[in-house]
Amino acid sequence: ITVPAYFNDAQRKATKEAGEMAGLNVIRIINEPTAAALAYGVDKNIKQGRIAVFDLGGGTFDISILDVSDGVFEVLSTAGDTNLGGDNFDEKIMNYIIDRIQKEHNYDIKNDPRAMQRVKEASEIAKIELSSQTQTEINLPYLFIKPDGTVVDVSLTITRAEFEAMCYDLYDRIKAACNRAIEAANISNVDAVVLVG
Repeated sequence: ITVPAYFNDAQRKATKEAGEMAGLNVIRIINEPTAAALAYGVDKNIKQGRIAVFDLGGGTFDISILDVSDGVFEVLSTAGDTNLGGDNFDEKIMNYIIDRIQKEHNYDIKNDPRAMQRVKEASEIAKIELSSQTQTEINLPYLFIKPDGTVVDVSLTITRAEFEAMCYDLYDRIKAACNRAIEAANISNVDAVVLVG
């Protein structure tokens, strides 16, 4: 069974007991970064060295520094941000769209749950598209109706450069966690990086 690397002994014991109560034969509790490294076959490619397991998920960010020696993985350090993940990047695009609507239509859509849900979904799609494209189009026909009865369509373009500029504060938070992990591991570099999430 895998657990977050920052789990303490009591949490690990509780996880093992829960597994046993569920009828599982719990052989070992493994740190998630170690499990990720094994799943990616790092043990077959790197026999000696230090690995950074970089896990930026939907809502949390974790980085673990592992030492690999003859197939044995040791967690040297773990750091992260429990309030940082893909959702934060979506939110940057959402805020951009909301601000543009406010400026162009003098309308605040934050009190319109249906419109906000559509903006949220479009923001996540835009983020994904910008990982492989230099720009993306966001088209939201019939997004909302103004108090005077006017139906408003929203169409805009976001470039990767604009998106990256929106996210500088998030990059700083990621960098700070990485620096904390490297400092706690008392190393100056790593031999490989495993991207997870």
